[in-house]
Amino acid sequence: MKKIYALLIIAFFIFSCGEEVLPKPKPYLKLQYHKPTYKKIKSNCPYSFEISNLATIKFKKNCWASIEYPKLKATIYITYRAVENNLEEILKEVEKLTFEHTIKADVINSVPYENFDKKVFGELYNIEGNVATNIQFRATDSVKHVLSGALYFYVKPNYDSIIPAVKYIQKDMVHLVETLEWK
Repeated sequence: MKKIYALLIIAFFIFSCGEEVLPKPKPYLKLQYHKPTYKKIKSNCPYSFEISNLATIKFKKNCWASIEYPKLKATIYITYRAVENNLEEILKEVEKLTFEHTIKADVINSVPYENFDKKVFGELYNIEGNVATNIQFRATDSVKHVLSGALYFYVKPNYDSIIPAVKYIQKDMVHLVETLEWK
């Protein structure tokens, strides 16, 4: 009986010595978001566009709006300005608000957008880093209307943590600009 135990112990040590044991890497949460469907928003404002079915929109009297993503704890604030021979001034003001983030931003990238058929000309700004707003856009018809938007989260800015949600909502903001129509 002692020989069997001795053989089992020897076999255990022989077969247990194999590959080197390494600690498991730290796991990261993989966030998965629903594929959005879009609905056209109609209002008394001089513009219309489509938003995600996961978002809700609230309009103010001056045609400013807020598009809320309750599950992501984020809001896109929309600002509308009528052009009264002051297009350049309005666009400089919008751009100034974007570039105020230069102090904390790592990078500010801009992507131009043009749709001659709908008369929508704009730019999307991607602001990387721990800033208050990581995505902004502006759009105009170059004659009567300027629409701008900025994405805000209800958390302290930590770019590494919110980047999946930023990229998800960025697609919705691009879709908003692509479906923008002036009345």
